[in-house]
Amino acid sequence: MNQKKLVDLTLSAWALVCLISIGISPAAAQTETWHLDPPHSAAQFAVRHMGLSTVRGTFTKVNGEVQYSAADPSKSSLDVTIDAASVDTRVEMRDNDVRSAHFLDTAKYPTITFKSKRVEAAGAGKLKVTGDLTIHGVTKEAVLDVDGPTPVMKDPRGNEHMGASATTKINRQDFGVSFMSGMIGDDVTIVIDVEMVKQSGTPPPPPGK
Repeated sequence: MNQKKLVDLTLSAWALVCLISIGISPAAAQTETWHLDPPHSAAQFAVRHMGLSTVRGTFTKVNGEVQYSAADPSKSSLDVTIDAASVDTRVEMRDNDVRSAHFLDTAKYPTITFKSKRVEAAGAGKLKVTGDLTIHGVTKEAVLDVDGPTPVMKDPRGNEHMGASATTKINRQDFGVSFMSGMIGDDVTIVIDVEMVKQSGTPPPPPGK
């Protein structure tokens, strides 16, 4: 084989490698769109009462969208909206008080939102998500410590599902919620449990299934 043919073969081989690299790299790091499944997602909170007991509650209406890249978590993003009026502490009078202007003032501020700004790997099966948390019309930076996402599972219709759990702690005073300070603790622990679904094109199952 003469030198010219050898050079041509070498250049062709390099060109093939480059084409393969160009074709594979974006796919490996691409993000996929997942939607929160409201019937299987909730946001819980816990706050101390008089330093004696812990009152726990749940926001039952949670929606959102996740852009997730398993190959490169830094390309992922999270956008969650919570219906503030969906609060449930198991006591109707207390729920109404939480919805009132004493606390969340849901008539004026109907939603609680979290929009990520940065997603980082934080060890095996864990993520650290930094973003803007808006409560009571006030936006502050918050960090979610995330367990997950879990491995993907398919339902009978072929839709893919995965889950995750995120925790953070805030000071309610930072968000302008100061009623009964001293009687009710300022530190609030928040846990968000979500199930995400990526539909195959088949109609999703009825809610709650």
